[in-house]
Amino acid sequence: MGQHFDVIVIGVGGVGSAAAYYLSKAGKKVLLLEQFELNHQKGSSYGFSRVIRYTYDNPVYVDLMRDAYPLWFALQEEAGESLYVKTGGLDFGFPDTDTFQQMKASLDASGLDYEHLDKADIAQRYPQFALEDGMEGLFHADTGLLRASRCVLTHIRLAQERGATVMDQTPVRAVMPVQSGVEVRTDRETFSCDRIVLTVGSWAKSLLADQGINLPLKIMPCQLGFYQPGTPADFEPGKFPVFFAHMNGPYGEMPYGIPHEDPSIGLKITTFYGWDTVEKPSQVDYTPSQDWTERIRDFAKQYIPDAAGPLISTRRCLYTLTPDKQFVVDQHPNHPQVVIGAGFSGHGFKFTTLMGKMLADLAIDGYTPHDTSLFKLARFQLVAA
Repeated sequence: MGQHFDVIVIGVGGVGSAAAYYLSKAGKKVLLLEQFELNHQKGSSYGFSRVIRYTYDNPVYVDLMRDAYPLWFALQEEAGESLYVKTGGLDFGFPDTDTFQQMKASLDASGLDYEHLDKADIAQRYPQFALEDGMEGLFHADTGLLRASRCVLTHIRLAQERGATVMDQTPVRAVMPVQSGVEVRTDRETFSCDRIVLTVGSWAKSLLADQGINLPLKIMPCQLGFYQPGTPADFEPGKFPVFFAHMNGPYGEMPYGIPHEDPSIGLKITTFYGWDTVEKPSQVDYTPSQDWTERIRDFAKQYIPDAAGPLISTRRCLYTLTPDKQFVVDQHPNHPQVVIGAGFSGHGFKFTTLMGKMLADLAIDGYTPHDTSLFKLARFQLVAA
């Protein structure tokens, strides 16, 4: 038997790295195991940017972001890193669209201070948009971007500074709950721990099945496009917002975009959902679709004409979807020493530092003060006895 740890974290992406940070901050002896290299591109957490926003169509998530924002600010202060870039955020579309109505109702119910703009207001503030008559917008100033890869690496670095051990390129072959804790077998050795945190992204379904949990997860290989605007200076943070367009089309469901300070990155444009799903990571085709890059460019030509410039880069990124697109943050019902974070459904990165704290709370105390009411395993009723 190899070394013993207080907690082992399997999967060192956005959530796993954050869990390790909070566990090590609490004084726990922590081991992180990652099957690929750190900051790899095969999962969900790599990249220049992810959106961070309070604006959600469910007040529970708005309240959770009230917990998450201060954690991000504290993290970047401790790390001496710039992780958050404030841009402002604009949701736009026709006001009778279901998603637009749901968003507005949620913001009203949660008491969020936002601006409701008409087409003229948007044109005055952001002339880069060419909206249709009758379109409206919901604007919130604190929306921005998180530097995704930098966030992951910062969590890892600070965990290591507190004594956490990191082993990448170390696939886990078996997770075996025992009376005194958990044993974890790799090709190199078998480790033991009192508690384990499973945050393996698109590899969760098979690993959880081995634990008797048949979670109905699907993998959605989305695609990101980065375009060079005609006038890059007009699309810098502060001059152009993160946006969400409440519409669907041949490009997918709900296009959105993120401006970057570095013009060599370009404007990120993609869609929230709308790609075909697969059952397991081995079925993922990481080859980008060039046809899709033209379809999303057509969206930009219509609504943000100067953004529809040359394609700088494009790549695939994985969503791991639950049927209701809510997360899973819970303990195994039969083995409470096994703590699970899964199914972040394409909108989890902004919460990663909070999700990591929740999982650390569950591993240490068996309880977290943060609201996990949407995230229970029991909602699927698919746990083996």
